Amino acid sequence: MGVSGGRSGLRVVTFNVLPMAYGLVSRWAGEHGHRLVLLVTTPGPSTRRMPIYRETVALAPPGQDVLVTTRLRRVAAPLIRELRPDLVVSFTFPYRIPPEITAIPRFGAVNLHPTPLPAFRGPNVARPIYEGWPEIGATLHRTAEDYDTGDVLAQYTAPLPEAVTPEAIMALWPPLMARAFAEGVEAAIRGAPGRPQDHSRASYAAPFTEAEHWLDWAEPVATLRRKVAALNLFGGAQARARIEGTPHRIARLEPWPDAPPSAVPGAVLERTDGALIMGVADGAVRVVVQSMAADNEG
Repeated sequence: MGVSGGRSGLRVVTFNVLPMAYGLVSRWAGEHGHRLVLLVTTPGPSTRRMPIYRETVALAPPGQDVLVTTRLRRVAAPLIRELRPDLVVSFTFPYRIPPEITAIPRFGAVNLHPTPLPAFRGPNVARPIYEGWPEIGATLHRTAEDYDTGDVLAQYTAPLPEAVTPEAIMALWPPLMARAFAEGVEAAIRGAPGRPQDHSRASYAAPFTEAEHWLDWAEPVATLRRKVAALNLFGGAQARARIEGTPHRIARLEPWPDAPPSAVPGAVLERTDGALIMGVADGAVRVVVQSMAADNEG
């Protein structure tokens, strides 16, 4: 399948850290007859290392050129200039792509951001879920001087699932990302300028603070459920809570329909099937916990 305007076989440079991001771009390239001439990835800033980049490198097939660097101007730009790509794409890359690179491809540079921009610009794409934003989404936009501020080429959204779990979210989210990416790239190739973002409606998705990782049993079931889903969205039990004075990691949380009418928030109501039934503000929840003894936290 070619691309709009009769152009096909594009030479593409992709900037990715997460394996799922590289997988999305590489599948799109294969389906449309394009060639990924370079994968650029990075361990990230020294203050926020991301060892998962190694999994992305491992996904690259034989013959795929890979550059691992933190130096985009000095190292990546000269190489990309020699490769003469038609398009530069980024998705889950922690650095802004500098103009020394974005000016090289004839169809420009685009970024896929998995929120409905201008809402929740920034690094923490799970924050809208944590805060109860009513929808999830994905936006393909042209790169700009500031993160996530470029003109929008395509955007898709879906209502936040009623049962907010990592599984329910990840069943909806990747298709939205794939559609926004494919449609937005087509627009970029056609030369569409994109729709300017309304900066007055912008919000920022800051990383979770240490305090935000801790649950408060005095909150309602729905609030606790979406916070756990957001904190644990990308693997690992990052949600935490104190139970009878002892800190635990919360691997899973779900409503418990048989709560007594006078359940006390924070009280352990029952121990069952390797889980705990906890009282909360408006009923009870079943939680699967992991010990934090090895974390040296308390």
